[in-house]
Amino acid sequence: MMAPQVRLLPSNHEFLVEGTDTVLQAALRAGLSIRYGCSDGHCGECKARIVSGEVREVHPHGYELSAAEKAQGHALMCAVSPVTDLVVEMDVARTPEQIPVQSIDARVRAIEHPGAHVLVLRVRTPGTHRLRFLGGQYVRLSLDGGQVRGMASLANCPCDDRNLVFHLAEDRDDPFTAHCFKRLREGDEIHVEGPLGDFVIGDEIERPLVFLACDTGFAPIKSLIEHVIALDVAHTMDLIWVSGGSVGHYEDNLCRSWDDALDDFHYRPGRVGAVGDPGAWRAAIAGSLARVGDALGRDYYIAGPTHFIEAATDVLGRLGVPEAHLRIQRIPPPA
Repeated sequence: MMAPQVRLLPSNHEFLVEGTDTVLQAALRAGLSIRYGCSDGHCGECKARIVSGEVREVHPHGYELSAAEKAQGHALMCAVSPVTDLVVEMDVARTPEQIPVQSIDARVRAIEHPGAHVLVLRVRTPGTHRLRFLGGQYVRLSLDGGQVRGMASLANCPCDDRNLVFHLAEDRDDPFTAHCFKRLREGDEIHVEGPLGDFVIGDEIERPLVFLACDTGFAPIKSLIEHVIALDVAHTMDLIWVSGGSVGHYEDNLCRSWDDALDDFHYRPGRVGAVGDPGAWRAAIAGSLARVGDALGRDYYIAGPTHFIEAATDVLGRLGVPEAHLRIQRIPPPA
């Protein structure tokens, strides 16, 4: 039996709902940022009007709809699953301005060290308060009751709004990063405030995409790529990941798996030996871009430290790529 299809108005986005998944769960897996709050049936933020079709409740909820709302066809998208195809009135966030800044008390779920000088921080939010964000955005993290703070890009797909992932490069001169490497433990409290930033991809992709990452600049790039994969749009993607120091390509296997599984995805790792030489960075980037081709017909997403961004924008400028085709995220993100 074919899974029910949901169409959202006025955007006309469509997606399938498998099994007993809720409309909200299926929308998030499809890469769509519809309006919601707790995702647990208590806040009412995901309330929407069903224009046509039939649903059934699959999760209990504490938020009570009024008799008038029920009569008008309203339901909580976090609590219902479609029985038939649906048409639902519900907006989809396409820009950062459409998503409010949220404040969440969470806990460290895991700390991983894929390399000697890089840390993968996994944070879990409460089940009743998840982070709504767009791929590529970042947040402000606070530790020790707000005594230690830092900015970090999200490295996971927005479809997993409870299990947040961050990539941090060791920096002994930065109090936040030093605290994470030396003192942070699983189970510690961590405060999350965000999302912030406009390093995002809209849901209507017009040109092939080129992602340029340096070291932990891979974090927001990974979030963007996973968002595009969730949207299931057929566009060519090239990932150029340049390493210039001790961080390395710490998720090389993941990138190679994308290259193997996706027909139009190409992974191009690179390394710079003379890290202090701007010319070496420009040469590495130019060499990788030469293998991509058609420089003017693509959109570019660039994430990394300032020297990498300067080298990448210089190379692209020399190729004649318009600034309007560039999106840039400095790592670490600005406070």
